[in-house]
Amino acid sequence: MPSLTFGDFELSIFSDGTYLLDGGAFFGVIPKIMWSRKAAADERNYVQAGLNSLLIRTGKQNVLVETGMGNKLSERMVKFYGQPAQLLANLAAGGVAPEDIDIVINTHLHFDHCGWNTVRDKDGKIVPTFPRAKYYAPEGEWQYARRPSERDSISYIPANYDPLVQSGQMTLLKGGEEIVPGISVKTFPGHTAHMQAVIVESGGRTACYISDLIPTAAHIDLTWGMGFDLYPLQTIESKKEYYAQALLGKWLTVFTHDAKVPWAYVDKDEAGKMVAREPLRPKS
Repeated sequence: MPSLTFGDFELSIFSDGTYLLDGGAFFGVIPKIMWSRKAAADERNYVQAGLNSLLIRTGKQNVLVETGMGNKLSERMVKFYGQPAQLLANLAAGGVAPEDIDIVINTHLHFDHCGWNTVRDKDGKIVPTFPRAKYYAPEGEWQYARRPSERDSISYIPANYDPLVQSGQMTLLKGGEEIVPGISVKTFPGHTAHMQAVIVESGGRTACYISDLIPTAAHIDLTWGMGFDLYPLQTIESKKEYYAQALLGKWLTVFTHDAKVPWAYVDKDEAGKMVAREPLRPKS
């Protein structure tokens, strides 16, 4: 899995696998003749999407941002999305056990971002996947998830978060809080009303897990959003706000759904067009 030293922290990407997603839904109003130059589609118009979680090792705590799709999807949803369920195996391959995670942060509560928050034990009871961890998620997102619209009710699986809220293991955030020194959240509405990015600062450098505001490197253009965005015009405004900070501060942007480019520096080329420049990889 990709990993890099970031100030005093270590950042690593751990994937829950990949799945196929309808290209029209993934790119919204952008015509296929344009998005197909950046994302290859199969004969059914499906493109490959990733499920990237970010592990931040601070030296004192292990902080996991997002927990992928998990393994609790209904049979109907498995038909649509599959169920790769590889996060725990990939963490284990990297020497990380569930008990090693101190903090879990969900940017929002769609099923593909918090699926491994919980698992069913041998008796079928929902229990925390990361037993020692403190969980965090946006309060507004949880309130909305209790009564979602008909349009997006399929996106929410209460077993991923309600037991954690009820037990007190999940703390609900207003937005803007510092979770631990160097790791904070900021609300960027658009995809949902209360989605929060996770900002990581160490050694004078900044990285941001921007979540579904910019799900892949192919979505960095201001007007390229997803069909899933509830507030597409707000997505554009939030991107403007993000780029104003990220370009000036040379932030590393982490992409939640990019199967090939997990992170990059967003920049402008000579023509003023947004581009993604991947970090240089150390020579083996």
